[in-house]
Amino acid sequence: MQNNTSTSNGLPENAYRELKAGEAYVPIMDPKGSPAEVTVWSVAWGLVMAVLFSAAAAYSGLKIGQVFEAAIPIAILAVGLSTLFKRPNSLGQNVIIQSIGSTSGVIVAGAIFTIPALYILDLPASFFQVFMASALGGFLGILFLVPFRKYFVKDMHGILPFPEATATTEILVAGEKGGSQAVVLVVSGLIGGLFDFIFSAFGTWSEVITSRMFYYGTVLDEKFKMVFKVNVSAMVFGLGYIVGLKYSAIIAAGSFLSWFVMIPLFHEIGAHLTVPLGAATKLLSDMSAEEIFRGYVRQIGIGGIAMAGIIGIIRSSGIIAGAFKLAASEIFGKKDPNSAATVRTQTDIKMLFNVLLIILTALLLFVFFYAGVVFNMFHALVGVLIVIIISFLFTTVAANATAIVGTNPVSGMTLMTLILSSFILVNIGLSGNSGMMSALIIGGVVCTALSVAGGFITDLKVGYWIGTTPRKQETWKFLGILVSAATVSGVIIVLDKAYGFKGEGAMVAPQANAMAAVIKPLMSSAPAPWVLYIVGAVISLILVMVNISPLAFALGMYIPQELNTPLLFGGFIAWFVTTRTKNEKLNSARFSRGTLIASGFIAGGALFGVFNAFLKFLDQQIHFGYEGWYSKGWAESVNGELTGLVMFILLFSYALWDSMRAKEE
Repeated sequence: MQNNTSTSNGLPENAYRELKAGEAYVPIMDPKGSPAEVTVWSVAWGLVMAVLFSAAAAYSGLKIGQVFEAAIPIAILAVGLSTLFKRPNSLGQNVIIQSIGSTSGVIVAGAIFTIPALYILDLPASFFQVFMASALGGFLGILFLVPFRKYFVKDMHGILPFPEATATTEILVAGEKGGSQAVVLVVSGLIGGLFDFIFSAFGTWSEVITSRMFYYGTVLDEKFKMVFKVNVSAMVFGLGYIVGLKYSAIIAAGSFLSWFVMIPLFHEIGAHLTVPLGAATKLLSDMSAEEIFRGYVRQIGIGGIAMAGIIGIIRSSGIIAGAFKLAASEIFGKKDPNSAATVRTQTDIKMLFNVLLIILTALLLFVFFYAGVVFNMFHALVGVLIVIIISFLFTTVAANATAIVGTNPVSGMTLMTLILSSFILVNIGLSGNSGMMSALIIGGVVCTALSVAGGFITDLKVGYWIGTTPRKQETWKFLGILVSAATVSGVIIVLDKAYGFKGEGAMVAPQANAMAAVIKPLMSSAPAPWVLYIVGAVISLILVMVNISPLAFALGMYIPQELNTPLLFGGFIAWFVTTRTKNEKLNSARFSRGTLIASGFIAGGALFGVFNAFLKFLDQQIHFGYEGWYSKGWAESVNGELTGLVMFILLFSYALWDSMRAKEE
């Protein structure tokens, strides 16, 4: 059974819900047709976007620690370009532009979390090393994800929310269809973008509001280290709507366990200690709630994510076994009798080619490690095995996390990779500077692989909803990886020469500094916080027993609270607008309009975030005083927080009011 009824946003009615027995999802573009996808136009613009956004995201990530998501602003630009040049039937081409261009953000995230740590630790780092780590890691991310595409984008249709993919799809479809849905998207995009730009550029109100703005909130913080925090960003709030109330509540619950149970508990224990606990240099009693979170509680979240990943691997063992079975069938010449009937929208790179490319990438990794990193055949072999095993096992974790919350916890998984690889390398006789360099390069390859896997599942879901050819997305993604890796490598070297990564005036590079701080004691055989990791792992196991998603909960424990709580408010609106009436058509219309509004918030926030980063970069070069316009004192004051609270209430009210305005079709 097929359902071709369309919603007000142009997508089929069953685009965002679970399919009934016998029902099929039919994308916008005819699966039996041959739409224009890979053209000179789409590939050229995709590569231009990859270069521009790689440079912009690398600067932003190293300067302020935030890598903006490139997929959404690239989708907006793709739609704008096709409209400006009046290109007909551009939907499939716009998907390719977005897919190739969005390699920028994921490659940047993989590179800047680890590579700058080499400079911070005064270790040699060349363009060749950075490029090879980024490119080969990106290749693995694509190749390991391909066998799981059908499971995530088709089999889990309507179960996983795919927030970023939803926003990107809404932009592409609205741009192609035009009409009232495009107006709603543009208006909400301007509102969300300007809302985020005003506080981030000028400090007109606080970006993060906390319970400390009230007297009793301050008392709770001082006595128990209990703090409630909300990031007022329209972009994060919009993500919450698309994630939905179920997953938002689980994520928030994980965050509340960290901030309202774990942090007060550590503080209470620390009040009676006279020496620092663990590797810290500061007494627990002197730490703020944020310091306790970063130093101890977040490590519990890492353990939870790792165990959730292992559980996910066990649960998807049938999917993994199926991928191996298909590969073996192709290699030994046994053909699937149904393969000839496979429609265009469900064709991937042939499994035989995929396996051969994985083997080739592994060989290139071995040569790279042997000739450019460790200069020892045994150590190079061990390094390749670490990369292949961890990247393969955690690919599904990265894809699942992105599909649930639109956030990929690569920093946590990379940290776990560094710890495991350091432990192995030390035990095979590789320590000191050479050991640190090896571990960081290994971490860089794994981090990039997982970052690319998480980002690419978004592209493939967008293609699934619209009806593009997965094989074409998968094939041309490799070119985007190469161009983005070369750009990022060059930008990192230029920024190191211009600013450096340590000392006064240096690039902040917070993630890389954290990795450098972790790796140094590990290579000196210092103990890792295994107890905290084990506690997180046990929490994930308990959650499985009560049938709660351990990954969503662990993500909540790991991600800062202020980024989790807005999801709850957005999820509440998604629940509210679909439960006020028994008229299912009206509920559906309200949900569709709300999805457009939330997508506009996400798109506007991302686009204006890029604009803000560009203005800051420009100010660094010609010093026109842009950063001086930011009123830091006001933004960090109680009145700034109160203003932020009022503005967030207004934003919440607008989203609720505008969603409820939808009319039954």
